[in-house]
Amino acid sequence: MAQFTIKDLARKLGVSPSTVSRALSDHPDISTATKKRVVEAAEKYNYRPNQLAQSLQKQQSTTIGVIVPEIRHDFFSTAISGIEEVAYQSGYTIMVCQSDETLSREVLNTQALASHRVAGLIIAISTETTEYAHLDSLIRQGIPLVQFDRVVEELSTSKVVIDDYRAAYEAVTHLAESGYRRIGHLAGQEGISLNRNRYLGYRDALRDAGLAFEEKFHIHGGYREEDGRAGAEAYLALDELPEAILAINDPVAVGAFVRFKQAGVRIPDEVALVGFSDTPAAALIEPALTTVFQPAFEMGRTAAKLLLRQFDAEEKSFEPETVILDTELRVRGSSRRKERAA
Repeated sequence: MAQFTIKDLARKLGVSPSTVSRALSDHPDISTATKKRVVEAAEKYNYRPNQLAQSLQKQQSTTIGVIVPEIRHDFFSTAISGIEEVAYQSGYTIMVCQSDETLSREVLNTQALASHRVAGLIIAISTETTEYAHLDSLIRQGIPLVQFDRVVEELSTSKVVIDDYRAAYEAVTHLAESGYRRIGHLAGQEGISLNRNRYLGYRDALRDAGLAFEEKFHIHGGYREEDGRAGAEAYLALDELPEAILAINDPVAVGAFVRFKQAGVRIPDEVALVGFSDTPAAALIEPALTTVFQPAFEMGRTAAKLLLRQFDAEEKSFEPETVILDTELRVRGSSRRKERAA
C-alpha cells in the first residue's frame, strides 16, 4: 500500500500542503483549531512526514532556494538566518547559493535550483544583474520567486526592501546638519535600483541643504572593502578631499576608513564617514562608524513568509506584495559635528 502523503492529508482536510506542514510544526500563524484538525487527521491516516515521498508525489521538493551575492557579508548571512528560521518552522529546508556578485554565476545558480525542483526561490541580485531573463524564466516556469534588498523593480514578484531613497536622504541631511559641506558618495554600480535610489536620496539631500553636487566626489564602485579602498584612493588623488562621504554599504565604508587611516587622514576631523547596514564591524572600528541600520534578519523572515504565502495562494489569485521595512540612522563617532574655525 502506498504511503499516505502530505498532499493526500491536505486533500482530505481541504487545505494546502504547506498549511498541513506548518500545523504539524506548531507554527504560530496556524490557528489552534486547524492544528488540532491536522494532528487528529495525521493520526487517523497514520501519516508520517517523508520528504522524499513528498518530492516524488509533488514533483517538487520541500526545499527553498536562496541566492545572495556573497555569504561572507554579515548583512546577507543574517538575512539567511531569518529565512532559515521561518522555513524550518514550516517544514522546509533551504539550499543557499552565492552569485559572487556576477550575473553569470547567478544565472547558473537559478538553473541549478530549478533543476533540483525547489519549491520556490528567494534572491538578492548581484551587482551585475541589469538584465533579468533568467528570473523571468523562473516565473514563466511557475516557480514562486521573492526578491529582497537588491531587487529588479520591473519583475512582478513579491519584494522586501527598505526605503533606500529616504535612508540616504536622512544620512546626508545628518552630515549637512553636522557642519559638513563637501559631501561625497561612494556609490554602487549604475543600473541597479538600490544604487539609483540611494544616489537620488544623496543628491536631493544636498540640494535641500543648499549644498553643491560635485561630480568628482561621486564615485561608482562595488560593494566590498576593496572597493572602498579603491574609492578612497581616488579621493586621495584629487586636489581636495570631500569633508564627508556616504558609502553604499558598511564594507565599502570600512575599506575607505582603512585606506584613509593609512594615508594619515583623520576621521572624522578631515573626512567623516557614513555606511549602510550596521554590520558588527561598524561598532568595532575607532571611531565607530555612523551607519544606517537595516533589519537584515527581519528582511529574511519576511521574504520567507511572503514565499510561503505564495505557496498557499491559487495561481490566478496571487498578487505580489512589496513590504518596506523601517531603517534607523545610528550616529557614532565617524560623523561627529564638525568644528570650524571662527
